[in-house]
Amino acid sequence: MLPRCLRAFSKPLCIRFQENGILGTIANRHLQFVGVNNFSSTRMSGTPQGLSLEKCSDKKDTLYKSVEIEIRSGEPAVLLSYEWFTSYAAKQLGITIGKCWAPPKAHHNRLTLLKSIHIYKKHRVQYEIRTYFRHMTYERLTESTLKTFLEYIQRNVPEGVAAKVTKKSVVNLPPSLNDSVRRLSLQ
Repeated sequence: MLPRCLRAFSKPLCIRFQENGILGTIANRHLQFVGVNNFSSTRMSGTPQGLSLEKCSDKKDTLYKSVEIEIRSGEPAVLLSYEWFTSYAAKQLGITIGKCWAPPKAHHNRLTLLKSIHIYKKHRVQYEIRTYFRHMTYERLTESTLKTFLEYIQRNVPEGVAAKVTKKSVVNLPPSLNDSVRRLSLQ
């Protein structure tokens, strides 16, 4: 049951709460998970401790058809462990996991230098850098879920791992194209 001070509002309302380390938001009677990072609540007079009030935005969430995350590192074991971590986090948030794969070979970058800086051209040293890749695909996400998920996994990226995120969003056709599609369908 909401406190009396909250029942008086007729406009859309967001209530943020923190109880036993769990953070969340109730927006128009729908519960949403917010996150577990530093959370400061402002207490208004007449509201229980840990609740804060703020105005809801009427902006709709963007839908993403798929999100591909490419991670790269010099250690394949670190990439495998991080893939397991992100997949586990996605399962906990209810995100649909698509294809997770890695190329069969690492990318080799070789550099050949002279041993001596002035002479002895036939004496050389060769250095090699191997870069391993892993690709993970997550499907059918909303913008708010994606922001929460990406923030969580990007804060826990191990040392020496680089991540690249590619998003494919679902958008409406522009009105000019929508009219031409209708005309073609009527013919």
